[in-house]
Amino acid sequence: MSTSRRGRDAGGRMPLRAHLLELRKRLVLASIGIVAGAVLAWVFYDPVFEAIQRPLEMAATTRDELVTLNFAGVAAPFDMRVKVTVFLGVILSSPWWLYQLWAFITPGLTRRERGYAFGFLGAAVPLFLGGALLAWYVLPHAVGLLIEFTPEGASNLVDAQTYLGFVMRVMLVFGLAFLLPVVMVALNFAGLGTAATWRKGWRWAVMVAFTFSAIMTPTPDAITMIAVAIPICLLYAGALVICTVHDRRVDRRRVAAGLPRLDGTFPDDADKATA
Repeated sequence: MSTSRRGRDAGGRMPLRAHLLELRKRLVLASIGIVAGAVLAWVFYDPVFEAIQRPLEMAATTRDELVTLNFAGVAAPFDMRVKVTVFLGVILSSPWWLYQLWAFITPGLTRRERGYAFGFLGAAVPLFLGGALLAWYVLPHAVGLLIEFTPEGASNLVDAQTYLGFVMRVMLVFGLAFLLPVVMVALNFAGLGTAATWRKGWRWAVMVAFTFSAIMTPTPDAITMIAVAIPICLLYAGALVICTVHDRRVDRRRVAAGLPRLDGTFPDDADKATA
């Protein structure tokens, strides 16, 4: 029997000690998944590292100058390998540790709410990975553009740790930005935001998407900014469609129960207005 079931009282509540035991269990399982992902990434470190430094090699070929990674210190290569494998381990094991997070939260939810939670989890993982893949596609362009600022005749010895942080930042920003529709739908299903609200604010959403892209993308060019902002806007539109369908179903149930719609109107309000 699981910790969450053993620690429940007659009212279905869990005492603080049972919550802490459940949290420890989920943290241990999540850590095991991350370590397993890191071990797998360690085995494939060489091809991954070659892929990471390929944008620099492309920039060096374009400029016909020395552009390469620089390891400042004896332990820097090992430190680089550890950071890359841990980062990849977090990404590879994201379905597992996200599941552990939901497993810790869902004991307090109803069966229907738990189903929604797993649906959000199933959408969040591919969206996050899709954003990271888009970042990987944009990365060579971003690196090449920044390298272009190197003065003519000069070499660019890029610090390996700084470059790794740059790559991770780009991938995380893209991945988190792609989670926007999941947040919108989650708030809608929780009754904290209606489709009408999201629809009225679409202009602000577009402005925020482009502002966010301009601030968070590491390059000053418009192409990279648009490459981030356009998918976010499309995902916003897709989430809006899902919220609209959900609100219509809620309205039908509320009308059948004799309650007003989400906007506060009753079915016969329209007839009274036309009369």
